[in-house]
Amino acid sequence: MSIRRPPAGYVITGAAAEEIPALIAIDLAAGQLFAGTGLLSEAQLADHVPEAVFQDAISSGHLHTVRDRKGALAGFVLTSIRENNLYLDQISVDPAQGRKGLGAALIGRVMEEAKDRGLKRVVLSTFRDLPWNGPFYRKNGFRELPRKKMEKWMIEIESIQDDNGLNVRERCFMARRLGWL
Repeated sequence: MSIRRPPAGYVITGAAAEEIPALIAIDLAAGQLFAGTGLLSEAQLADHVPEAVFQDAISSGHLHTVRDRKGALAGFVLTSIRENNLYLDQISVDPAQGRKGLGAALIGRVMEEAKDRGLKRVVLSTFRDLPWNGPFYRKNGFRELPRKKMEKWMIEIESIQDDNGLNVRERCFMARRLGWL
């Protein structure tokens, strides 16, 4: 599977601290896609990535954005390192910019980041059956990890998700090895 590049007229870049309010707006707009699914509460729908997390991700190079030809933000992806894995913490695309391949292009950037950092795979946690979650990631080369192959840090993330009201039975961990490129 090849790495997807941004569609014509879009570019993937970093972000600056002054763009955090725009990133939060994208996160909140993307979160509204979950309204009516019953998977997130009203409080969860109103929640967003904290400003401090964006600040840290900008500083550590774990935030990538996709922009249109005018430089306007259209989406972002946050990552972190978990043992010898790049964890895809969050990907959000402005729904007004959706269905253009921007999410797939951000995944391509994450795969490049993992390679650049010398990591063996990208891992994420997502809703298994929601079309823009599990099926989207499967289409982009990710495979569901059987529970018996989940590592301790994954179980810890799952526990945090459960404590925060997510139905972890609806979720799964997925991985894509760099060799699958």
